[in-house]
Order: sequence, then C-alpha cells, then structure tokens
Amino acid sequence: MSEHKVEEQSIEEVENQRSRGLLGEFWGFVKENKKYWLLPLVFMLFLLGALILFAGSSAAPFVYTLF
Repeated sequence: MSEHKVEEQSIEEVENQRSRGLLGEFWGFVKENKKYWLLPLVFMLFLLGALILFAGSSAAPFVYTLF
C-alpha cells in the first residue's frame, strides 16, 4: 500500500479558512491567481442581477425612468 502524506494544519489556519465567506474566497482566488480582470465582470453581473431584481418589484417605475 502506498502512503499518503497528509499536511497538518494548525488550528488557526483551519479557523481562518472557515471564517472566510463567499467574497473572501473569491478575493483570495483573484489575488492568488492574479485574475484581476474578473473583478469588473463580477461587478457588472451583480449590477445586472440587481436591475433584474428591482425591475420586478415596486421600484420598477424608478428603474424604467433610467432608460
């Protein structure tokens, strides 16, 4: 049987990994992989989602006046 090496992590490292939310994970990915071009793309997708959300609500008359 082959032996698998298991990296031991300290308790602090495990707690730091748990405390990061979705945005923290995304920022860590962008920073580590130097994919800064993803930031404007995600920002625009967020704005588009917000526009769709508000278009179906009572804020619709205010959104329609922008166009």
